[in-house]
Amino acid sequence: MIDFHCHVDLYPDPHAVVEECIRREIYVLSVTTTPSAWHGTSALSEGSMRIRTGLGLHPQLAHERKRELPLFDRLLPQTRYVGEVGLDGGVESKPHWSDQLTVFEHILDACVSAGGRILSIHSRRAATAVLDALERFPQAGDFVFHWFSGSRRELARAVDLGCWFSVGPAMIAAERGRDLVARMPRERVLTETDGPFVKIDGHPVHPWNVDHAVTSLCRLWSLAEHETPSLLKENLARLVSKP
Repeated sequence: MIDFHCHVDLYPDPHAVVEECIRREIYVLSVTTTPSAWHGTSALSEGSMRIRTGLGLHPQLAHERKRELPLFDRLLPQTRYVGEVGLDGGVESKPHWSDQLTVFEHILDACVSAGGRILSIHSRRAATAVLDALERFPQAGDFVFHWFSGSRRELARAVDLGCWFSVGPAMIAAERGRDLVARMPRERVLTETDGPFVKIDGHPVHPWNVDHAVTSLCRLWSLAEHETPSLLKENLARLVSKP
């Protein structure tokens, strides 16, 4: 199983979550929301071959944590993964739009200077602006849209740009989400949970609950039960094996 976007450090008992992920041999991208959280989050999975930690600065925190950009720059050489980063066009975040743009473009530019990274990208109500930024910094790396919720036209633009997509149980549960996933290139799709923020039956999802997304993808793609996990694993291997 693959959970390519999970906030491991934000569970009540992150150590237990990590131990269970190791026991189940789950591949996890443990994203962070601030650079100052990276060291502690990375330490949670020290020694695990399947859990990686992304260096992030969440767009909803950009105005409060933009002072951490120098720390981001210092930490970037220590990781191949960046996330959660991006832009948020929600009502509560729009007043801080200029700070979001400054932070996101700084991060993309830093990734260019570092030779490229794999980025897990937030784009709620901001897909066009995110795509505009990615087109200005095409050498920043490989872009993976987390829980893409833009329009069909924006999705087509992201596909043309070579972007990847991580999809989770909550996204595929909605008809609009399933429509978008059906239009994504299968060879550029990964699974995620966005735990612990997403809930199933009133309980926060955990990385092993990504099996709900896998089951939904089996039906959506009309594949046999064993074929979808194999395809997803091949996708991950291809993404992380890029120079």
